[in-house]
Amino acid sequence: MRHFFRKYYRDLFLGKIFFAGIGLCVSLFLFSFFLPWLGDLPYLFLGVFALLVLIDLVLLYRTNRDVFLRRDVPERLSNGDDNELQIYVENFYSFGIHIGIIDEIPFQFQKRDLWFKSSLKSGERKTISYLLRPIKRGEYVFGQIRIYVQSPLRLAIRRFNFGEEVTVPVYPSFLQLRKYELMAISNRLSEFGIKKIRRIGHSMEFDQVKNYVKGDDYRTVNWKATARKGELMVNSYTDEKAQHVYCIIDKSRSMKMPFEGMSLLDYAINASLVLSNVALVKQDKAGLMTIAEKTGAIVPADRRPAQLGKIMEVLYKEKTRYLELNMEAMYTSVRATLRQRSLVVLFTNFESMSALHRQLPFLKRIAKFHLLLVVFFENTELKVLTEKPVRDVEDIYIQTIANKFAYEKKLMVKELAMHGILSVLTPPEKLTVNVVNRYLAIKAQQKI
Repeated sequence: MRHFFRKYYRDLFLGKIFFAGIGLCVSLFLFSFFLPWLGDLPYLFLGVFALLVLIDLVLLYRTNRDVFLRRDVPERLSNGDDNELQIYVENFYSFGIHIGIIDEIPFQFQKRDLWFKSSLKSGERKTISYLLRPIKRGEYVFGQIRIYVQSPLRLAIRRFNFGEEVTVPVYPSFLQLRKYELMAISNRLSEFGIKKIRRIGHSMEFDQVKNYVKGDDYRTVNWKATARKGELMVNSYTDEKAQHVYCIIDKSRSMKMPFEGMSLLDYAINASLVLSNVALVKQDKAGLMTIAEKTGAIVPADRRPAQLGKIMEVLYKEKTRYLELNMEAMYTSVRATLRQRSLVVLFTNFESMSALHRQLPFLKRIAKFHLLLVVFFENTELKVLTEKPVRDVEDIYIQTIANKFAYEKKLMVKELAMHGILSVLTPPEKLTVNVVNRYLAIKAQQKI
């Protein structure tokens, strides 16, 4: 009895056409009291309708292996990016079917309307693709995937359940990482908004002596090689390699602020991963440090093949700490860990000049020994307020305050520059491009 209930009743649903037929049948019986000429028509209609329902049930339940369904999900998802998932479905019925598919996606996406409708001919296969954009790192649990099948009569619906719970980790944006890596290798970073930086002088590492081609700097002519070869030869130089690039990520409460669903910490993590990869492609050594009220994870700078994997695994586990940033602990860790002059990229956020002034003494100390680049964020909500039309006194007050905070952000850039500290003030959505641009400019200008 339990098997019968599980097989035939629990997964049986009634379609809209069934209820429309029942409604028509009830209407005929009701009208037959006032219209005697209808006679036995209501009973005839009821009998035909019941027969059609019975035929529909037989069509849907006559075999056990009627449809096949499978969800193809990646081993891991990329945070902040559109990840493609696929549903493969195949029809084993001897007739065409109408289907509806519900995928039990993780609750973090907060989607309650993920419903796919389609139709399949007998023996037909189909792949349905859709996109999911996670905005938090961590483990995401996918539940079962359910398909609702209707025969051509469309009176009854049979449900099939496929798959089991699957846990998929969401890592920092590795899809963005691959895009920038391919562009860096092929020198096409400008397609992502990465600017071409004019080089000042020559980098210090000699590469080779080569034949002169139009456009080469005449100051690089190697006259001895030219005399031996009998044709114009020039010295070729390459970027300095093995320079240390450290990303320091502030994970204090100031980085919890959300923009477009993602926290500033997640934006910083995605950007630091891309920057580390671009640095490795440029033959530099990439390292990582996280900091809040105390020093967190530290990955010493290296350029071995496994280095990026180490950085990604550390970033995957990082979470916001709801305490103030301890700049003294950061300075102590920097002095103990960074043994040679390095490019230190600090991802943090200042909302007021007083907040900057509290941290400035430690930033100045770090800048004495390393090239410090402070990356902090524009408040895009303030920008919306400053551009909003003013209608009353309250709007004037709000816009004045918003302009004051926006102006303070620009003053912070000047304050840092006065003390020889480089800075990048950027909207969160443009963080990666702006940081990579600044790194390439620093490389071109030989500041490290």
